[in-house]
Amino acid sequence: MSGLESLLDSRQVWRAQTVVDSDRGEAIASGHATLDAMLPGGGWPPAAISELLSTGAGNGELALVWPVLSRLTREGRPVMLVSPPAVPYPAAWRRAGVVLEQCHWLDVQGREALWATEQCLRAGCCAAVVAWLPQADSRLMRRLQVAAASGNTLAFIHRPLSKVAEASPAPLRLRLHRHAELEILKCRGSFPPSQRIAFGGGA
Repeated sequence: MSGLESLLDSRQVWRAQTVVDSDRGEAIASGHATLDAMLPGGGWPPAAISELLSTGAGNGELALVWPVLSRLTREGRPVMLVSPPAVPYPAAWRRAGVVLEQCHWLDVQGREALWATEQCLRAGCCAAVVAWLPQADSRLMRRLQVAAASGNTLAFIHRPLSKVAEASPAPLRLRLHRHAELEILKCRGSFPPSQRIAFGGGA
């Protein structure tokens, strides 16, 4: 965990807290025009969790978040991947426009993954955190939401579809379907649309 501790302790990347352009309350464009048109404010909720639910990892979550990760890393802002289900394939990330030098990958599981996610969110030294946390329950999700707000960090938490019936503090909950489609289950500030939304290639 020394690499994580070093990153968290380093304040030369503090500028990553300005992940929103000028106002903490502004939504962050997802890079998917159809999705942005459906979301309150026109994008991802800042300083908050966006929860991604699917029947399994690899159902398009990377294709969904790559545009914003590409933009952030090209601006020199670090992003953190916590407990990805497989070793990230560098060629695919480069094709998506992500600057790999700004990506940090933590291969941790169980309680360590939960701890690492919370610390990365709370510290505010990452522009975005993407975490695969099948073990996270509603109590832990509340802790992560508080940490994201405290650190002003954009967060994406992937959980299995079996968690869909649980109450969630996430301002935005999305269900990912095959063939690069999603449905908005919850979006704070608006009623979710009933139709599925196509968002691009699967990953």
